[in-house]
Amino acid sequence: MHKAVIGLACLALLFGVSPVSAETFKFDMANEYPPNSIHGENDSYFSKVLKEKSGGKIEITHHFGASLGYKSKDQFDAVTDGVLPIADTYVGPLRGIDPIFLLSSLPFLAKTIDDAKRLWSVSGPYYEKVLKKSNQILLFVSPWPPSGLWSKKPMRTKAELKNLKMRTYDPNGTITFKNIGAAPIQLSWSDVVPQLGTGGIDAVLTSAEGGVSSKFWDLLSHFNEYNYSSPLNMVHMNGNAFNSLPADLQKAIMDAAKEANDFAWDAAKGRVAKNYAAMKSHGMTIVTDVPGELLDALAKAGRPAVDEWLKKMGPDGQKMLDEYFKLVKK
Repeated sequence: MHKAVIGLACLALLFGVSPVSAETFKFDMANEYPPNSIHGENDSYFSKVLKEKSGGKIEITHHFGASLGYKSKDQFDAVTDGVLPIADTYVGPLRGIDPIFLLSSLPFLAKTIDDAKRLWSVSGPYYEKVLKKSNQILLFVSPWPPSGLWSKKPMRTKAELKNLKMRTYDPNGTITFKNIGAAPIQLSWSDVVPQLGTGGIDAVLTSAEGGVSSKFWDLLSHFNEYNYSSPLNMVHMNGNAFNSLPADLQKAIMDAAKEANDFAWDAAKGRVAKNYAAMKSHGMTIVTDVPGELLDALAKAGRPAVDEWLKKMGPDGQKMLDEYFKLVKK
């Protein structure tokens, strides 16, 4: 067998790359969320732009809805090991790798898309450093619209949250809602609808976006606008798979990633209004008049999560927050 063919075959086995010809590559890309979610749409945009910029030499095969069996918490190691060449991952479940991955979901820190972008601007280099240690390249990030609580009735008071069986997406949320008196359980996205269907949970902490993409209106009737946080997903690639490509295709990937990054942040800004319209058309009640008293109580309940994060991050964490608050005040 020709040496070039052998090399491409090895690349396919190691990094999920399917060489169609000597200069054409296909990559598998995993995402736990559905194709109609904002992150699914961002991924599709990225692959479209990449195909154009590479002259058709790179094609991405998407695997949405955890169809390859990987949840967000599994995808980091899969990309490190080269089992997955590319993945789009919600970062919260990766806190065991580095506490930086809990920054974007700290309670009431970044309550808007603009604030989430400010927070990213001061923390991005740290993310890149963490990924580099694990032989990965950060391609781009995309924010979730602000989180609220999907439920079966309005949740405007501490009393209404008392003992509520609810889903959170990472330890920050679990700490916050446990301290307020609820009964939170941390669940990966692919486990949420089954738990709702069996009565394991009665409410879900996520964005309007998350619930719309999974048609929560079939099981829940209210969305409470808490603006709890705007956490991040990241698109990351195995370093060996990237470095094995010719320089022009590496450039195509990074150029497409830059365009996808801009697309993702712009798309997030208009998503709330679009989602609210969809929710209302399906009979959902959107609770926007959440009392400040409850929001203040939730922020206080979440303070231990912030303190714990700062303790784990050390001086780097405080530096990021200081830089962020300077940007917020401008």
